[in-house]
Amino acid sequence: MASKYDGLARIIIQNVGGRENIISLAHCVTRLRFKLKDESKANTEVLKATEGIVTVMKSGGQYQIVIGNHVPDVYDVVCEHAHLVGNGAVSEDAEDGGEKMGLGARLIDLISGVFQPFLGVLCAAGIIKGLLALWSFIASQSGIDVTTSGAYQLWYSIGDGFFYFLPIILGYTAAKKFKMNEFIGMALGISLTYPALVNLTSGELIGSLFAGTSFEMNYYTTFFGIPVIMPSSGYTSSVVPIVIAVACAAWLEKRLKKVIPDVIKTFIVPVVTLAVMVPLTYLVIGPVSTFLCNIIGIIFGAIYNLPVVGGLVAGILVGAFWQVLVIFGLHWGLVPLAMINYGTLGYDFILSPYFAASFAQSMVVLAIVLKTKDKQLRNIALPAFISGLFGVTEPCIYGITLPKKKPFVISCIASAIGGGIIGFAGVKTYMMGGLGFFGLPAFIDGESKSVYSLIWVLIGMAVAMVVAFVATYITYHDDAPQNDEAKIEKKGTKTAANQVIASPLTGEVKALEEVEDEAFSSGALGQGVAILPSEGKLYAPCDGEVVTFFPTGHAIGIVSDGGAEILIHVGMDTVKLDGEGFTPKVAQGAKVKKGDLLLEFDIAKITEAGYSVLTPVIISNTADYADVVPTDAKKVAALDTLITVL
Repeated sequence: MASKYDGLARIIIQNVGGRENIISLAHCVTRLRFKLKDESKANTEVLKATEGIVTVMKSGGQYQIVIGNHVPDVYDVVCEHAHLVGNGAVSEDAEDGGEKMGLGARLIDLISGVFQPFLGVLCAAGIIKGLLALWSFIASQSGIDVTTSGAYQLWYSIGDGFFYFLPIILGYTAAKKFKMNEFIGMALGISLTYPALVNLTSGELIGSLFAGTSFEMNYYTTFFGIPVIMPSSGYTSSVVPIVIAVACAAWLEKRLKKVIPDVIKTFIVPVVTLAVMVPLTYLVIGPVSTFLCNIIGIIFGAIYNLPVVGGLVAGILVGAFWQVLVIFGLHWGLVPLAMINYGTLGYDFILSPYFAASFAQSMVVLAIVLKTKDKQLRNIALPAFISGLFGVTEPCIYGITLPKKKPFVISCIASAIGGGIIGFAGVKTYMMGGLGFFGLPAFIDGESKSVYSLIWVLIGMAVAMVVAFVATYITYHDDAPQNDEAKIEKKGTKTAANQVIASPLTGEVKALEEVEDEAFSSGALGQGVAILPSEGKLYAPCDGEVVTFFPTGHAIGIVSDGGAEILIHVGMDTVKLDGEGFTPKVAQGAKVKKGDLLLEFDIAKITEAGYSVLTPVIISNTADYADVVPTDAKKVAALDTLITVL
């Protein structure tokens, strides 16, 4: 079934270098996250200029295309057209051809790949749990205990259950990330949340290691005499042990598949993998990861507990740099720290100061909405402001504040002030909440009914919002409009002059609307015509430079000496031929003269493969001209007049 994002999806696929250049694809709240074999094949400027794309970022080994709140819909259509499977992965061994990432980039990629698939449900569970805490607090003021009611308990099973059984969910997503049997990953998670083992920690204590220290670990049973050391609450709600266990299990599974006969591989590989990994997880991986997590917690706790300034300094740093981390997708590196705290302490204090950032960013944009006289900017800024209030700030950042620089700096300063207040007050969150306003209930302690953290986070938010709004409203001024001559000089072109673009092909002229691709037929990529070629030779339609020539030979972009940007796309979906039937005669970057042979293509081979050879010829910078006038002829020979640009 056709989607309104079909055209956008095709543009994205073509300009990331085609399906064959995609290793994998995932998405977060606002952006598509590609891992590409060769990022140099991606046409970043074309993507940035495409309607429906906010901007393009390269970070953490990922090629990130920022779409906005409707990114899940675009993701689905891209996966459909690019024939991606599962979580956007192309194949199990496609990654081998990709560019090697550094340790930091690989870590961020791992964290985002494991957490992104269930982020929406994780936030939903947090919102439900937070709202129940709010309900319980309000009811307790009247002496009513709603926690015993059936309604509370049913909803609480969702909010608390998701976090309690988090290792099972992480077992699944981590297994997909490490390309192993997902159900083995889930089985490892089930073993970590199995009630009989969780309840061991409330039984008779056998012994203890590091007794009397912050690293004290008790054991209540043994495995052939080896102590089974566990945290006091078991491994429910934990994050690190299951991810490491799945990584090790993936390594083991891959090697078992090579040595176990195919006839018994289906069940023997899981048997051996689980029989080895479950004890290994309880005996080694769990205790070691718990020990390391305790060290991290102690370090951050020490920073926050420095006399007078600890929380203040930490809060300022988190508030000031959170949005910078968001730009590059590096904020994922801090998410596991919060999850560790929820699992071990029952609350988190590390990420609390970030909460002021989205509201500071939103109020900067609101000030611009009220101050600007640019109607187009206002139309973009108003929905971005609303989105920011609900925690999705990418439209604010990429669409408005970052390009204008000073507003972005103001938002960082304001969120640093708000974050400093939140950090200084020692604000805690008691669950992974939602974004923006939906995240406020997470600051209520559901057990003690304390709203201390909620009050201080509201104070920090309010201060950040006021500082951001006032500073922006006082300092913001619309950019001075450029006159047409300045625009022309800046572009370095002669777009004011009429230009005649010759036909690059011999064949039958068709209206652009007849092209079976919405990106072309709708004019989204520019105005022009289409040609049904009768000869497989494509000539330069003008003097200029070949700025784009896809390796597959199916599409070529030329900038004329007069400044017209011409895109010629031979056939529809012909990128899938992977260059079969196409013979380029010039290279990208070549200077050409009108009439130079640029490409030869085999019409018969293309049509036999089931693809149309109808070829759009468009002026991609149509907006720079008064009009684009196609010929009224029904047929053209190569180098006949095809388009006049006014």
